Amino acid sequence: MAIDPAVISLCAEVGIECIEGTAYPKLGQTRAHRTIRRIVKKYGEAHARLVLVTLADTANNKACLDEHCLWATSDLVRKFRSEIEQDSTFWLEVWDRLPVGFLQSRTLEMRGWVRQRDALAAMIYERLRRVFGQPDLLEE
Repeated sequence: MAIDPAVISLCAEVGIECIEGTAYPKLGQTRAHRTIRRIVKKYGEAHARLVLVTLADTANNKACLDEHCLWATSDLVRKFRSEIEQDSTFWLEVWDRLPVGFLQSRTLEMRGWVRQRDALAAMIYERLRRVFGQPDLLEE
């Protein structure tokens, strides 16, 4: 299946290159063009653009452009919509500090027991909640 030109264009806006599924992605490349198309179809182009910006415009996350990370980021963009609208720059600064690649590697350890998308979203959510939510009573 050919890569949707609209997805290629959307990704190019934020400096991401779509590649065929048979190629191994380099930094700033993704094979998950079908996932991006599904996110656009389900939540709209503006939402998909924000998901891509969240990953592409943050220092630690340019290698994290796979299906699971895109969906997890989409889930979190929807969850933290009001916080993003209040200060999108701060949202990106927080994502700059997140070790998304490391967290992705942890989800691989749980493959077969839990969905990687859900595991990754939960691990990132816990870290975002420390910044955007009330502190946990058990945290020091």
